[in-house]
Amino acid sequence: MIAQNEYSQKVHARIRAERMAVDIIAYVHELFYDRGVEIVMFRNKLIDCNASEVLELHQYAKTMVGKSINVDDTLEMLSTLKKTAIENAKLDIGRLTHEWTLSEDSAEEFIVNQLSGFFGKASATPRDVVLFGFGRIGRLLARELIAQEGSGRQLRLRAVAVRSVDVQSLHKRASLLKIDSVHGAFPGTVTVDEKKLALIVNGRPIYFIPTPDPTQADYTAYGINNALLIDNSGAFRDKEALSKHLEGKGVKKVLLTAPGKGIKNIVHGVNQWTIDQQSDAIISAASCTTNAISPVLKVVNDTFGIERGHLETIHAYTNDQNLVDNMHKKYRRGRAAALNMVITETGAGQAVDKCIPGLGAKLTSSAIRVPVPNGSLAILNLQLIKGTNMEEVLDVFKEVALNGPLVEQIHYNTSNELVSSDIVGNPCPSIFDTNATQLSADGQSLTLYIWYDNEYGYSRQVVRLAKHFAEVRRQAYY
Repeated sequence: MIAQNEYSQKVHARIRAERMAVDIIAYVHELFYDRGVEIVMFRNKLIDCNASEVLELHQYAKTMVGKSINVDDTLEMLSTLKKTAIENAKLDIGRLTHEWTLSEDSAEEFIVNQLSGFFGKASATPRDVVLFGFGRIGRLLARELIAQEGSGRQLRLRAVAVRSVDVQSLHKRASLLKIDSVHGAFPGTVTVDEKKLALIVNGRPIYFIPTPDPTQADYTAYGINNALLIDNSGAFRDKEALSKHLEGKGVKKVLLTAPGKGIKNIVHGVNQWTIDQQSDAIISAASCTTNAISPVLKVVNDTFGIERGHLETIHAYTNDQNLVDNMHKKYRRGRAAALNMVITETGAGQAVDKCIPGLGAKLTSSAIRVPVPNGSLAILNLQLIKGTNMEEVLDVFKEVALNGPLVEQIHYNTSNELVSSDIVGNPCPSIFDTNATQLSADGQSLTLYIWYDNEYGYSRQVVRLAKHFAEVRRQAYY
């Protein structure tokens, strides 16, 4: 009888928690669509989550702040937020709720004390976006831009520029957007408007514009003006070539999703402050590997100093490799990608210098492509200037993952079972593997294992940078 009563009590408690989680989801969506307020929990998005996922994130709080968060407290905090005049902001409800429970204030008093600067009308002029190219990164960017559009106060995906387009190819592109072998099905509606050569995604028209020559493009003919063009085609890599986009009509700024020459290479969270919004019309979002290692290297360099180091990337195979053995302009990349580990070169070590000046010269780097379609690993072996201990290393990374400018970039992971498939879909470009971290006995030689979803994690970084570059970034409280 005691066991039966205990079971009934636990089931009743779970049902009650799930009902409150549903209420949390309702508040999250209402704030997002009505006022442009994006609610996350320890960086994890809550839009389109189900009740079980919301409850799991409350347990994840133990990793970040040492204890789980009570669902009742989160619900009260959201209910109070709804009564305020906060608009166009990004708020971490996990951190807010945790800090509130440590205070003596009521929910109303705490919000006024912490978020008064967020009150009132926040001016935000939406920015049209054109994707130039529609490959792996282009389609993930499209998914994310659509998911984050909400009521259209920030970035609005309006068009995709491709070399050529017809009805048949448009249907194929619709299928590739809707279904993905790595990232799963797109959780929305995708239909084809054959007459206008557009995809209707969640009710929004996205025009596919044939653009063999960017200098002759006229996006204004589609009602697109002052646009941010995100070039993910791989065709243009330097300032001169990318400037062609600015010669067409309707484009104001250009963002390259690859390392760029003659332009600023930016890793959001690390050096976006170097952008001059008045004079920089073209920038680069660097590479997926540079986005993975730069936040971590910055933390180590700022805290302990780096004398020298070596970077080894264990990278998923990519589309530039051959599926079966065949001719390739580079040695080894012609060998079957899904059957072999392939040693190749990487410029990621030197590329860090463009984000953290002076550090690239201290690093050597190499790369191995391995037979997985997505999910990569960077191994950093660093000789430190200042000796340390393991407890200090872990405390430093836990703190930067919770507070400060790198909370969106570094994920502090404590799983004993972490493998590459686990990190697919992680929004952070750097996933710090606590259990794989090694430190020499003298505290001078540190080896870090940094996982990254080289497709999705990088795409999320591109979107963060795009919002900053387009000057539509929400005020954020982390």
